[in-house]
Amino acid sequence: MTNTAGAPTSLHNSLTVLNTGRHKVALGIFLAIVLAHWAEHIAQAVQIWALGWTVPESRGVLGVPFPWLVTSEAMHYGYALVMLVGLFLLRRGFTGSSLTWWTIALAIQFWHHIEHLLLLGQAVLSKNLMGEPAPTSVIQLLVPRVELHLFYNTIVFIPMVIAMYLHWRPPAADRDAMKCSCAYARG
Repeated sequence: MTNTAGAPTSLHNSLTVLNTGRHKVALGIFLAIVLAHWAEHIAQAVQIWALGWTVPESRGVLGVPFPWLVTSEAMHYGYALVMLVGLFLLRRGFTGSSLTWWTIALAIQFWHHIEHLLLLGQAVLSKNLMGEPAPTSVIQLLVPRVELHLFYNTIVFIPMVIAMYLHWRPPAADRDAMKCSCAYARG
C-alpha cells in the first residue's frame, strides 16, 4: 500500500509494526480479551448445568450486575467483530503451520460473525428469522443458543491456541521466516 507519492501508508506501517515489533504484546492483549470472554461463557455454563439456574438467570459474571450485556445483540456483535478484526490484523505475524491454524480460527470466526450480524439485523429490524420469538441464528434453529455459542467459541479458540503454541515454539523453518520476537528461545 502506498500513497500518491509512492511512500508506504500509515496503515501499512501500523500493520507492519503490529506484526513485527509489537506482535508479542498484541497477541497477549488479544489472548486476555479472548480469555475474559471465555470466562463469561464458562460462568454461564456453570450457572446453568452446575447450579441449576434457568437460562434467563444465567448471565455469566458481568451479566449478573449488568443484565443488558447478555440481551444486547449489538454488544454480542461488537465482540464477534473484535474477534474477527483481531484475528485478521494479527494474521500477518504468523508463519508456516501456525499461520495455517490461525487462518482456520479466522475462517470459523468469520462465520460466527455472520451469525451475529444476522442476530443484530433481526434485533434492529424487529423481524426474527422463521417467526421465532427472539433473534435466531441459522444454526440456532437446530442447537440452543447457549450451547451453540459455547461451541462456536470453542472451535475458534482451539485452532487459535494451537496457532499461538506453534508460533511461540515454532519448527526451525517457521522460526527462520518469523519477523517478530514471539518465539521462545530454544533450550
